Amino acid sequence: MFSLKQNCWFIRKVVIWRAVASIAWTVILLPLTTALFVFLSRFCLFHPIQWIVECVSLLTAPSTIFSLVVLCGVVLATGFFNLEFYTLVPSIPCSRVALLGTVLHPRQCVHSLVYCIMGMLMMWCASVIIGGRYSTIGSHCKLSESGELITCLNEYHLFLLLAGAFIGYSHSFLGVVQNMYYVSFQPIQQYNYLRFKGSLTMVVKCSVIQALYSARNFTVLYFFFGYLPKTWISSALNLQIDSSLQPLDSLTGLLDFSLLYHLSISGTFLYLTWYITILLFRIYVTEAYSFPVQSLFTEDAEQCLPKVLSEKNTLVMKFLALQDLALLSQHSPSRRQEVFSLSQPGGHPHNWNAISKECLSLLSELTQRLVAHQDAVASNGRIKSQSASSDTKSGSSGSSVILGAEDLPETPRPNMPLRTPGSVFLKSSVGGMHGPLTAPFTPDLDSPFSSPAIRRLAGQQDPQSPWFGSVQSPHVMRRGPKLWSASTESQTNGSPPPSPATLPSPPPANLKPSFLTQWLQNRREQVKSFLAKRVLIVYLFNKLPEASSQALFADSQAQIWALQGLSHLVAASFSEDQFGVVQTTLPSILSFLVVLLEAVDKHFKLPHASSKPVRTACSVGDSTFKTLRFALRAALKTAIYRITTTFGEHLNAVKISTEHRKRLQQFLEFKE
Repeated sequence: MFSLKQNCWFIRKVVIWRAVASIAWTVILLPLTTALFVFLSRFCLFHPIQWIVECVSLLTAPSTIFSLVVLCGVVLATGFFNLEFYTLVPSIPCSRVALLGTVLHPRQCVHSLVYCIMGMLMMWCASVIIGGRYSTIGSHCKLSESGELITCLNEYHLFLLLAGAFIGYSHSFLGVVQNMYYVSFQPIQQYNYLRFKGSLTMVVKCSVIQALYSARNFTVLYFFFGYLPKTWISSALNLQIDSSLQPLDSLTGLLDFSLLYHLSISGTFLYLTWYITILLFRIYVTEAYSFPVQSLFTEDAEQCLPKVLSEKNTLVMKFLALQDLALLSQHSPSRRQEVFSLSQPGGHPHNWNAISKECLSLLSELTQRLVAHQDAVASNGRIKSQSASSDTKSGSSGSSVILGAEDLPETPRPNMPLRTPGSVFLKSSVGGMHGPLTAPFTPDLDSPFSSPAIRRLAGQQDPQSPWFGSVQSPHVMRRGPKLWSASTESQTNGSPPPSPATLPSPPPANLKPSFLTQWLQNRREQVKSFLAKRVLIVYLFNKLPEASSQALFADSQAQIWALQGLSHLVAASFSEDQFGVVQTTLPSILSFLVVLLEAVDKHFKLPHASSKPVRTACSVGDSTFKTLRFALRAALKTAIYRITTTFGEHLNAVKISTEHRKRLQQFLEFKE
């Protein structure tokens, strides 16, 4: 219990305080952005002195100060949503239906509703700051028959408020489509000020472009449907509509340069505030943190690097620990000595064992995921038996002499006929700490586009197909698929085929489904064939070209850091490891690297795996996850080259398999 409390306090110290710091800096920068908005909203080219005087007086007005207080509340709410919705593993929908389901998710609907309200609040503050005809919702428009003034609906104010709601929803929608809440770690460490300064130009540019797009879209939307909210709000607030003014839901009403200008700069102000909040949150959360390698006190053991590397509940802590491992392995000789040190008393390399075990476990999980995906693609989506899941791993020749079977994960060998358990497609890749990434590769049996072969292997047979029931013809039986059959497995494992007595008895030949069941299956097939011919249905359910490959490598930043940390530590151990703790695990590390390289090479031979992603327009959303597979392949080859160039011909004395030795020889000869 004490350890859990210490861990929670440590997480609050590292993560939550960084989020608070990003919100505080956004609030500090808010008066500057507001002052810039005031100067742009009152811009007057022909009277510059009067323009500056009016802007200075407006900045000190009570309405502007009250608007700043409201804007600070909006910034606090934005920072809370950033902390709640941020992710280190992007959500990559593999079809348009999956993307539509993400947009219509109840959690996302609440997010969109809150941002619509925040957009209206910020646009109300902007209209109050601009003043003039945009200041209030009601205005005195004309005299009644009794000679009194009548309060009419100020359509200009309503236009800006509705535009704020539209911009808020657009920002929430783009947050899903562009993965705006995805937080990536920078490969090159910089100071926070330099990172903010380097990204500020891009943020301002994207704010202006997105504001112009939103102004255009909202203007078109208001032209067709503007009369609906205008009529409803005027009747709800008991306000009259001034018929003497040109309505804004007409072509002549919208062709107002002043209105479009204020709409554009107000939208830019909204987007700039939100984008700065997101940018500062990314900068502070991904800031490098130095974990102690070992501690002399028991209560601080939860904060040490080997313990945090095995963190399962908070993914950001695991990523920060892997980042720190990559940095210390390159730039900190003193901390590397702590990794290579032995425990006292006992003389055991606990630090190196824990670090290498976690890194190799990450590499093993990625290898198994790649092999499972390759098997699924090679089988055209056929479902494999769950009983064969025990064959997905096989130990390498050198891993058994390292630290024992319980210390290091076993090395998968893709050259063996591996079986893919169903859990590979349903669980997370980094210890179950995030959502499913490989679920899109599981064939959907209920999809109207699933082939009869898939349903046949899954047990869902078509009554009209020749495979339904008991097939007696040997010619038909020879056409059946022989993948993952008992004979194939027995030949692979070297065991004799099972006797006929051990095989399950076939069902009776005269057992037929009822008329109602057969009728329902026929109707179901007819509906599927009908939907498969519809262009819209095919468009929505078709797989996106690169989504499967991107989803496989969505969390590969952890493996990249593990490769960098392991390779640098192994290379440094050639001259710094006084006790030889790294040399005992060298065969296992080399086997893991070579097996992963083979799996990655096979993956890049699949369709769309090696195609470069298309560059998107100006967007604050981070798209680095689209190139993670290329970064991982480069990091993997660099790691192997780093080890081979350091050890050279000494690798011939390492006990590894002949196949792995041949592959390493290509690196020694610089042929890769």
